[in-house]
Amino acid sequence: MQRQALGDPVHGVARPEQAEPRQPQLLRPDGAGGSGGSDALALDERLTAAVTAMVGTAATRPLRAGRPAEGAAVARARALLGDAFAEDIGADRLAAEAGCSRFALYRAFRAAYGMAPSDYQRLLRLRAARRLLARGTGPAQAAALSGFADQSHLHRWFVRAYGITPAAYRRAGGG
Repeated sequence: MQRQALGDPVHGVARPEQAEPRQPQLLRPDGAGGSGGSDALALDERLTAAVTAMVGTAATRPLRAGRPAEGAAVARARALLGDAFAEDIGADRLAAEAGCSRFALYRAFRAAYGMAPSDYQRLLRLRAARRLLARGTGPAQAAALSGFADQSHLHRWFVRAYGITPAAYRRAGGG
């Protein structure tokens, strides 16, 4: 019994000192280890990624494969993000809508679409901002209408995604 308390494999978890030393970076507030941003979904995903990485590192047997029901859950989550991309949706709300745990949803969403739900939400926001800018909407208003925290938040992600500032895109007539 004492050996189990000291970290010998119990219930599929290996010794804690074998954990990956880079995992705390996933929780850094600057987003260096995760999807970035300060919205609720991105913050929840950084925590989920950290927990998943720790479990994957410490597990003594492989993690379970996804179940077919997770495909429907991912579709429901994607639909919610599509309908409410400008809202600050947390992982708990997204998981409740999908009908599964936030951990299962995160894994299944990444497996299905190759990105985290917050990255997909950001992509939808960038597309909406790009459409607004092409119609002549100012960057500050486009940021607010598409769900970004402010103009600088839109600017940072727009340049990262498209290689041009929102104002320059607007001046160019939207491509």
